[in-house]
Amino acid sequence: MSTGSRPVVLVVDDVPQSLGPLCIELEAAGYTVLVAGDGATALERLDLVMPDAILLDGVMPGLDGFETCRRIKEQPAWSHVPVIFMTGLSETDHIVKGFDAGGVDYVIKPVRAQEVLARLATHVRNARAVRMAREAVDIGGHGVLLVDAQGRIAWCSPKAREWLRACFADDQGDASAMAWLRSSSGRTGGVQRMAIERGTIEARRLGDVGLGESMWLLGLRSGDTQAGSRVSTASLTPRETEVLSWITKGKTNRDVAEILGMSPRTVNKHLEHVFEKLGVETRAAAAALASRELG
Repeated sequence: MSTGSRPVVLVVDDVPQSLGPLCIELEAAGYTVLVAGDGATALERLDLVMPDAILLDGVMPGLDGFETCRRIKEQPAWSHVPVIFMTGLSETDHIVKGFDAGGVDYVIKPVRAQEVLARLATHVRNARAVRMAREAVDIGGHGVLLVDAQGRIAWCSPKAREWLRACFADDQGDASAMAWLRSSSGRTGGVQRMAIERGTIEARRLGDVGLGESMWLLGLRSGDTQAGSRVSTASLTPRETEVLSWITKGKTNRDVAEILGMSPRTVNKHLEHVFEKLGVETRAAAAALASRELG
């Protein structure tokens, strides 16, 4: 889970000081870097914070990188995190062993910072897209839209794509859609509306999600529905919206924690913020409000 808009990388190596220059480059590139000196410590770190990616030394005393990766992939709450192996071993059997353990890529020591940064950006982006596709597609009858650092549409849920096509059917559809989104205030919570035959499309900027990207939530209001709602104007963060969506589906805090890769305590904290923003006092009231307004 990123801290603010900064993606988090967990670096695991039994001689972490040897990776000092790499960690400096990662910080300079906008990552928050956490360090663990062995596999057991890495697993303890995962109980406290969910990184966006893990750079893992393959050969370490005690719990080596391959077994550490296997244990990470066995946990549903951690399995989505991409693991990139760092190893001085370039033999084919070790490379295969890393992939068999669940790694998505590997780099050979001594690592080159620019190569690591390029691979990280790709795997973090792919992992986020997969997670969104699995957990955040069409939240509560809404669509999800991801805009990259260059102001381009990087990813759309099926519902978001359907509505954008209804609004912008010309050859410059994505460019027209981005011009429409940019014409809002641009701040988190800013809402844009456009009338179509079936009603009014609303787009609300939820905030930054890392690597210079921002997330938008799209919804369709029928013609006889007053524009806006307590949910759509509550300025919920992306995580708060996801938590509310799963609570609306009847999931417990523990269920939501496993789905979203966080602790039940963190889920409860998000819910406290949701209750305050929606002006309700109970979980049932928040779920009922979301079900009624988000369909």
